[in-house]
Amino acid sequence: MLSKISVKNVTKRFCDKLVLDNVSFEIKEGDIFGLIGPNGAGKSTLINIMTGLLKENSGEVEIGGYSISKDSLKAKALLGLIPQELALMEQLSAYDNLEYFGAFYGLGGRLLKERIKEAMEVTGLSDRKKEKVKKFSGGMKRRLNLAVAIMHRPKVLIMDEPTVGVDPQSRNCIFEFVKKINKENNTTIIYTSHYMEEVEQLCNNIFILDEGKEVASGSISEIKSMASIHGTIKLTLEDSSEEVILKVKELSGVKECLIIEDKINIFFDDLNFDLQELLTLIAKENKKIKSFNVEEASLEEVFLSLTGKKLRD
Repeated sequence: MLSKISVKNVTKRFCDKLVLDNVSFEIKEGDIFGLIGPNGAGKSTLINIMTGLLKENSGEVEIGGYSISKDSLKAKALLGLIPQELALMEQLSAYDNLEYFGAFYGLGGRLLKERIKEAMEVTGLSDRKKEKVKKFSGGMKRRLNLAVAIMHRPKVLIMDEPTVGVDPQSRNCIFEFVKKINKENNTTIIYTSHYMEEVEQLCNNIFILDEGKEVASGSISEIKSMASIHGTIKLTLEDSSEEVILKVKELSGVKECLIIEDKINIFFDDLNFDLQELLTLIAKENKKIKSFNVEEASLEEVFLSLTGKKLRD
């Protein structure tokens, strides 16, 4: 399978600030690829370079074998972009928006009408096509943004935080849309989100970026193995203290221990962790357990372990 996207040693500085530091990865054709990182990690800068909106200081990005800097028109012809910020004309109808933006893709006549109809059906907006965009909900505007981005049937679709502020119905529509165009058209998708459950549900491979550098990359199972975390104990005590947290951290097999939303979260390694040691420690400290759950480590918890940060800090 060919590489649809190649990012090679990309570095970007703004004055003296290093925003991207020698970033490299490959995305295979037909992959759903998650690009994740906390705020300020460099994701937006990297996307702007990949779409030709910014110029890297060094390195190269290729889309379908075309350099985004040297063969810009050929590379961009393969791209569709759904930006974080909505790019719509609210005084026009949904149909008129698609007609307007379709002209930029070089579409016209019968073909443009066919593509508008297709895009509206895929995004569930057919029955609202004559309504002005200013009357749409946030979720509907997001779906119309999707429709704009897919009219020219791009080979590569970049979706930058596509579900921010949307209702559950629109979010489900977006998920189904991603799966549909990936399966039916073999569209390569780059998906960024601050909702790690979305990434875990949709993406085959992910790349974690923090402070402009690669933290980890690979399949979700590979990422989890890198963190050496196999599970999480979520524990609530009647009276917890910093002293107890420090003692838990010293137990064999405990990778990290953090208080999140009033619960003690213990990330552990199956190979070395002994649950009885934890229970004995709690008993010695005369602490009473209010709740106790053992769960498989989520991707968000693995991210926290690898970066020391929450994705939505």
